[in-house]
Amino acid sequence: MTDSYTATRARMPELEQRIAADPGRFRVLTGERPTGALHLGHYFGTIRERVRLQARGVETYVILADYQVIADRDTSANVADNVHNAVLDYLAAGLDPDRTTIFAHSAVPALNQLLLPFLSLVTEAELHRNPTVKAEHAASGRALSGLLLTYPVHQAADILFCKGNLVPVGKDNLPHVELTRAVARRFNERYGMTFPEPEAFVTDAPEIPGLDGRKMSKSYGNAISLSMTEDETARVIRRTRTDSDRAITYEPDRRPGVAGLLSTAALCTGSTPEAVAAEVGDQGSGALKQFTTDAVNAFLAEHRARRAELAADRSIAARVLREGNRRANVLADTTLSEVRERMGMAYSDQ
Repeated sequence: MTDSYTATRARMPELEQRIAADPGRFRVLTGERPTGALHLGHYFGTIRERVRLQARGVETYVILADYQVIADRDTSANVADNVHNAVLDYLAAGLDPDRTTIFAHSAVPALNQLLLPFLSLVTEAELHRNPTVKAEHAASGRALSGLLLTYPVHQAADILFCKGNLVPVGKDNLPHVELTRAVARRFNERYGMTFPEPEAFVTDAPEIPGLDGRKMSKSYGNAISLSMTEDETARVIRRTRTDSDRAITYEPDRRPGVAGLLSTAALCTGSTPEAVAAEVGDQGSGALKQFTTDAVNAFLAEHRARRAELAADRSIAARVLREGNRRANVLADTTLSEVRERMGMAYSDQ
């Protein structure tokens, strides 16, 4: 895993040059599971990069993988609201629905039908080895569901339905791209050239720590949501566990809560955790919490204002999603028809 990541990172300057030279050659597929409100980790980790790629002229598809919500939980409750709110955050952050296609997994039947032939191209052992499958299974405390086990193949279908050839990922998700490349290669070898082998695009986005020092995550309850009000942000930050040492220092292992606050403030001010610690000095955790609250609220002020304007008309997000679903269905139907033709299964169309 480490060697693969290092090799992928080494290829990034050359890939960046190719994107800059001809952005129209690339098609990006990216997205997330709508399991809750999007937060600062999503913004700094992925959303900001999507806006940047869009501005460079790269065709981008953003999937809200609603079917995957039930991969490790019993209910799909709140998914509709989560999808709606995610679209609002995308638009507020700068994604342009005229240039970026935003769609829901469950609304594109032909995409999901690709799962069946793709499953024939992977082994059970490959699925069990996937780090995300193992991590999500361990975190769920439940029996491994068939949906979670096949999650990497669903992601391959998400990427390949639109013939995506560029996938922004962090280190943890690199195995998904590698499996997708294997699926594309094996299908091409068995049935004829159909899919590109997508390239991983590893960004420089840092892993965003939550307010308790762990990775920012909805499931940990340590996240600052993009949709929070200023007062809600202040309350969440005040609840962060720190310590009685008045000297503020950046020591993630020894002082995770303090480190999480410093990292959050640094990201929102364009500084470093060490510089923020020096600025707060010996004023204690109360002063650090106030500094972080002010930094987050200032950083998100424009986003929140745009989001509130968009949210005033609930039909806006619905229209964006409806049009994105339409575009995705046209493309998925075309790809599925090609797949059936390659496999010699287009006889029902004759």
